Amino acid sequence: MGGFFGVASKEDCVFDLFFGTDYHSHLGTRRAGMAVYSKERGYERAIHNIENAPFRTKFDKDINEMSGNYGIGCISDYEPQPLLVRSHHGTYAICTVGKINNTESILAELFSKGHAHFLEMSGGDINATELVAAIVNQKENLIEGIQYAQEIIEGSMTMLIMTPKGIYAARDRLGRTPVAIGRKEGAHCIAFEGFAYLNLGYTPVKELGPGEIVVVEPEGVRTLVKPGKDMKMCTFLWVYYGYPSSSYEGVSVEQMRNNCGALLAKRDNVKPDIVAGVPDSGIAHAIGYANYSGIPFSRPFIKYTPTWPRSFMPTIQTQRNLIAKMKLIPVHDLIQDKSLLLIDDSMVRGTQLGETTEFLYQSGAKEVHIRLACPPPVFACKYLNFSRSSSEMDLISRRVLKEIEQEGKEIDLRNYVDPDTPEYADMVERICKKLNFTSLGFQRLDDMIESVGIGRDKLCTYCWDGRE
Repeated sequence: MGGFFGVASKEDCVFDLFFGTDYHSHLGTRRAGMAVYSKERGYERAIHNIENAPFRTKFDKDINEMSGNYGIGCISDYEPQPLLVRSHHGTYAICTVGKINNTESILAELFSKGHAHFLEMSGGDINATELVAAIVNQKENLIEGIQYAQEIIEGSMTMLIMTPKGIYAARDRLGRTPVAIGRKEGAHCIAFEGFAYLNLGYTPVKELGPGEIVVVEPEGVRTLVKPGKDMKMCTFLWVYYGYPSSSYEGVSVEQMRNNCGALLAKRDNVKPDIVAGVPDSGIAHAIGYANYSGIPFSRPFIKYTPTWPRSFMPTIQTQRNLIAKMKLIPVHDLIQDKSLLLIDDSMVRGTQLGETTEFLYQSGAKEVHIRLACPPPVFACKYLNFSRSSSEMDLISRRVLKEIEQEGKEIDLRNYVDPDTPEYADMVERICKKLNFTSLGFQRLDDMIESVGIGRDKLCTYCWDGRE
């Protein structure tokens, strides 16, 4: 995944850029960067690895040395950015959030047109932001270039392009990710997470629509390409990735999670002693469940955060599992001999929840009932880099379905995404036994969509039901 922040200001923008970008640290774990521009000093840029330290500590020195009226910053799970690009458009800085599924076909087209070349990253992949810049440079002006990129990229691509005259912000064609604009005296800003500018003195202006392109200057925002009518906003942003104080399309993340927990409780029939949420994103779902059911909310374990912010999470999955376990400290008096109902935002591989459950049993729990705030993912996301799984077999649902198939049963995925079928019930029961839960329940897709309150035709649900 990733997040971004941009500022166009009559005064120096580095302070706002620094903190606005930092507010997106929950969206990426590997790379971060800032680029600024001023007439006096031109472009300046800093990129750092944030795998072993939070954003602020890596950029403390840079903010005292950089200066500019325009700036863009980015938190990324993978590629170093922003990039500085010199082309027939002039020099510009660019950062992106999204996923390109047809990289090879785009490369073949670019190579066929001339002597293009790309620098490989450490894993042998091409920097997706560099590829986007190369696509943009195929056209006579930036607007046509951005539209061309949106047209040929299979997946999704939201971008910020900073020039000496302003910052171009382009939301991906189907609006899978958000772009919010804020303003204060003498400045405007652009953010992935709208809450990021509130404490910096900005007030909301607008959210860009799907495919909308604007140019942001200190004095205001001009729409260059109007938004399209079709939208497929990623539902998982509300369920998990979004920060609790965020709001997308007018829908509060925290409120959605409360709604989601209440609908989980409405269909449930277990009577645990307490309801708890896996920190952090499971807590709001659990509060919604507890408020609706009347079962007390409690915190049987506490997340240790002083030296373990999310940006410390390594990219290697086995290390992530270990560190996730190390972060949770038990409160034995709230666990011993208790029947617990534990709510998490989702279950992808199942490893962490399995280990958390075992840890609760070891700490004296009598029962551990698990509830998930979204359906079981059955398809790997094609549109955003929520995870870089090497295979759909990383999904616990797919591993269980493989076991069923090896027993000689024919698998029709349509039966395993419908919560009213016996096949779905069998899959859930097998996951429950495999991970040693007392009971297991997933949120229904229709209830999750109701929790958001936006029409299903405007939401992406591909990872759960395979609908494009």
